Amino acid sequence: MSHKILIADDNVANVELLDAFLADFDYQIETAADGAETLEKVEKFSPDLILLDIMMPKLSGFEVCEQLKGNPKTKGIMILMVTALSELGDIERAVNAGCDDYLSKPVNKFELVKRVENMLKLRSVTGELERLRRYIDALEK
Repeated sequence: MSHKILIADDNVANVELLDAFLADFDYQIETAADGAETLEKVEKFSPDLILLDIMMPKLSGFEVCEQLKGNPKTKGIMILMVTALSELGDIERAVNAGCDDYLSKPVNKFELVKRVENMLKLRSVTGELERLRRYIDALEK
């Protein structure tokens, strides 16, 4: 089963670059051009990982991240903030919004690929632990 990745960025060139960096892997990739569309795509596509830009129209990446991490249905989705913002305050705000990792632009292909792989592994392990927890809870009842 291939992992699902949502690339959310209002800059078409950035989306195309990230998509090209991940093209050699067996990922299902969808894209979104603004914060509102990102939330709609999450609902329909159910991604395992979101590559999320911060500076987007309608809703910022911070707002999208806060909404997703605040919702029990979507809080387990891994979020990698990919942005040109690199001030310490921006990184702290991203972490406080709930992002799982942070990558500054311009993006290095090797770094992106390794972080994506690691985040998807973590997502899989976390999902398996959750399934085991539910199974144990059911056995105890």
